[in-house]
Amino acid sequence: MESFYWTVFAFFLVATGFLEMKNRAAAAAAEKGQERGSALFNAFKNNYLLVYSLMMAGDWLQGPYVYALYSYYGYTKGDIGKLFIAGFGSSMIFGTIAGSLADKHGRKKAALLYVVTYIASCITKHSPDYYILMLGRFFGGIATSLLFSAFESWLVAEHFKRGFEASWLSMTFSKAVFLGNGLVAIVSGLLANYLVDDMQLGPTAPFDAAAVLLAVGGVVVHTTWTENYGEASENGTLLQSFSKAAKAIASDRKVFLLGAMQALFEGSMYTFVFLWTPALSPNGEDIPHGFIFASFMLACMAGSSVAARLMSKPLPAPEKYMQVVFAVSAASLLVPVWFSSGADADGGAVGGITFEGKVQLLAFLVFEVCVGIFWPSIMSMRSKYIPEDCRSTIMNFFRMPLNLFVCVVLYNVSEFPIANMFAMCSLFLMGAAFAQNRLHALATQGGYVSKLGV
Repeated sequence: MESFYWTVFAFFLVATGFLEMKNRAAAAAAEKGQERGSALFNAFKNNYLLVYSLMMAGDWLQGPYVYALYSYYGYTKGDIGKLFIAGFGSSMIFGTIAGSLADKHGRKKAALLYVVTYIASCITKHSPDYYILMLGRFFGGIATSLLFSAFESWLVAEHFKRGFEASWLSMTFSKAVFLGNGLVAIVSGLLANYLVDDMQLGPTAPFDAAAVLLAVGGVVVHTTWTENYGEASENGTLLQSFSKAAKAIASDRKVFLLGAMQALFEGSMYTFVFLWTPALSPNGEDIPHGFIFASFMLACMAGSSVAARLMSKPLPAPEKYMQVVFAVSAASLLVPVWFSSGADADGGAVGGITFEGKVQLLAFLVFEVCVGIFWPSIMSMRSKYIPEDCRSTIMNFFRMPLNLFVCVVLYNVSEFPIANMFAMCSLFLMGAAFAQNRLHALATQGGYVSKLGV
């Protein structure tokens, strides 16, 4: 049984390494004749990647032990579900306000606010009091919204303010996903496991380690980043920022479609996070969760490397190839629907993963490759279509339906069969493919990608 996991893991490890070697060779070739500009850009890019990796490490270190910590304090599944709902609800409501303040008062300040709020969330984990833990979830929700809006907004504005080539931005995006959503996730999971199991420091140890890394990242931001704002947003009120963002979404179909596909894909992705374990072990089969998680992260890294290769070429543009990516991701999440509607699994709770589980695992790895392609590609499209003056506000508006959807799923996760949940995710992903098709048509018509010949 272990040979199956090692085969899958080795395949993605070799594939990811090969793709990264190809990307490095292509990047080195592109830098010839642009030595000075490339040197300045590389310094800028590496600074951002260091910060982004530290901030993502602070997030990934906490993930494996949040539920375990609440269980350690003696709370029931229902109590824990309410804590998770509080976090997503906080991200939906207060995170949107924080995103708008980032445009108005500065993205660097918002990045530092992320550090402060997430460290505060980590500190609350030392208390078993339910209401203090709930307060920590509120802080964590705000921090999550800032993580996925303020840093990207700062990067895009600073990239163009420094006069770098627009095509270089996709390089930073793909590297950020490769490191922050792949390599850092794997290392963070191993570190968290080492602190808790090997050093026996208790379930709060990963949160303390996260706080330390967040503080280091905050120091780097404070000492090396310059401030930037949404254009002309400094003088507007918060209500005006909301109004401007809402008008931008309502008046520009490209922005609306971009937000729709992001909400549909990320909603399916976060639902998948809750569903993959029961899908692979429907009868309580013994499966190596940590090993499977590491394989998922490797697949995501491979996907980011594929995205880097795709975005380094003039054809096809993200507007075009993401239609295929969404369709493939929809097909991959139909696999558990097929097996759930068939015969019972050929294994019991005492066995390992079944044949059906292996096939589903391969399908889930394909989905994770699509996730790895999605992140840098959606970042690239956001940099083109979202107006600079309210970028953080709009990005957090996009996350509102996502957070609402996840709250509903969490509240009703035990009410629906797992096949129905995966079928719903697949339907959402087909909707994302349709929205991407419409965006491609509008972008081509409007000249955004017509110059690429797409």
